[in-house]
Amino acid sequence: MRLFSSLYARTMKWSRHPHAPRYLAGLSFAESSFFPIPPDVMLAPMSMAEPSRAWFYAGLTTVASVVGGILGYFIGLFAFDLIEPLLRDWGYWDGYLAAKDWFGRWGFWAVFLAGFSPIPYKIFTITAGVVAMSFIPFVIASLIGRGARFFLVAALMAWGGARMERALHRYVDRLGWIMVVAFVLLFIFLK
Repeated sequence: MRLFSSLYARTMKWSRHPHAPRYLAGLSFAESSFFPIPPDVMLAPMSMAEPSRAWFYAGLTTVASVVGGILGYFIGLFAFDLIEPLLRDWGYWDGYLAAKDWFGRWGFWAVFLAGFSPIPYKIFTITAGVVAMSFIPFVIASLIGRGARFFLVAALMAWGGARMERALHRYVDRLGWIMVVAFVLLFIFLK
């Protein structure tokens, strides 16, 4: 079944759309404070489709993500009582408690690590506001962590360029089904 190859082709088409940078910035901003989909899903194909613009895309993603993180910080600082039920309902409560513990232990480094890793960054931006982390170190850690992640993704995709695009197109269905099976097995194992 060739489900993933058509999705891949559509994603690559969207990544070449004239408004794709705006959508990338919007997604990056939203993901840092409230939206669940990481910007890598747009950054990677855009960098692969146009390797000469990969650094621009990484910079745009970084800046928009940090600005969104600042919104998350202020949500945590001023409106945590309003979003606490949402964190519980959407399954982020344990992540929030873990993030709070990390802040108690590592502060600046917790934000840096969350910015670089696939851990939901929004949890850390909101938690930074809840614990009233110093604002300037929060912004600096976010810039370094998010920047390192997004520039690495952009560099790897730009480096692969057209070769990687052709190879992924050839194997995307196999890779997609392998990932589905892996997630199902992981879900069964964890349950």
